Amino acid sequence: MSDFSPDPSVPGDAPAPRRRLRPGERREQILHALAAMLEQPGAERITTAALARRLDVSEAALYRHFASKAQMFEGLIDFIEHSVFTLVRQIVEHPGEAGGAQRAARVAAMVLQFGERNPGMVRVMVGDAIVFEHERLQARMNQFFDRIESTLRQCLRHAAGAPGTSAPTVDAQVAASVLTSFALGRLQRYARSGFRRLPTEHLEASL
Repeated sequence: MSDFSPDPSVPGDAPAPRRRLRPGERREQILHALAAMLEQPGAERITTAALARRLDVSEAALYRHFASKAQMFEGLIDFIEHSVFTLVRQIVEHPGEAGGAQRAARVAAMVLQFGERNPGMVRVMVGDAIVFEHERLQARMNQFFDRIESTLRQCLRHAAGAPGTSAPTVDAQVAASVLTSFALGRLQRYARSGFRRLPTEHLEASL
């Protein structure tokens, strides 16, 4: 049996002192909480009041770190862009033995794998979470998929130039458009199925 006994000078129900946050740590906590809330069913529209309750802070505390809810979503979009395009560069710049078509397939697969690992982010990527927010957010996600399509088109130009292909540039454009639409459709199905239909389902055969 332990001989430990509490210090009688300290009330037993005294709250533990709050740890002092590092600069930027509260901002990260807000974004993590927002992403986690987006993973819940029916969470397409999240209020700052609900976000503040989850973090056990006031709404005013949120606005000390972000000027608006739209700016919070921009923080999530920054994360999506940085994460995905860092991996895109690795695939494109270090292809190894992979040809153009293989690199394009890897890029499309990576986007779907990123979404599967980050379901809250998928609601942002497909626009469900930002449909009622500032239009610039949807414009950024449109640009995101435009960049993905452009990358796929670059990869596929080499594959489309194979013997017997009469219009390699047009073929690359069409194939890149189809792959982008495929990835976006899989992500939309993942979000709208309540994250039950995985975007990587039968992925190799589909690609």
